[in-house]
Amino acid sequence: MNDMIKIRNFKKGDMQTILDIEYQCFSDPYPLSLLNRLYETYPDGFLVAELNGKVVGYIIGAVRWGGYGHILAIAVDIEHRKMGVGTALALNMLERFRSKGVKTVRLEVRKSNMTARNFYLKLGFKEREEIPYYYEDGESAIVMIYDL
Repeated sequence: MNDMIKIRNFKKGDMQTILDIEYQCFSDPYPLSLLNRLYETYPDGFLVAELNGKVVGYIIGAVRWGGYGHILAIAVDIEHRKMGVGTALALNMLERFRSKGVKTVRLEVRKSNMTARNFYLKLGFKEREEIPYYYEDGESAIVMIYDL
């Protein structure tokens, strides 16, 4: 299945699909205004995954001041999970970070989201710390780190 997944740069015409995936996947989705701002700020870090010509997932990554990579968001359409889409997106972003000289990648994930935490652990991320009250509903985040 992985060889049928195409990772490419985001195009403005993809935004409605990204927004649909965002609202499908998260209880506190990024609003359209934030997604637009992230694209404007990090255009080369906004990638989509296509399967049979249809956008089925996305990832947003940024190189932060200090030279570390930060994965801000990743999501896969519910119908296309367990097909390697998330892995393809994450590995592509890690490779892009590596090509920019990034040595460490960081992300935050809900403490209760064991599916996502296990996904990142399988990729080689390590859990480093907990940030209490990180999310709007008061839930803690787990900071995960990947050394390139």
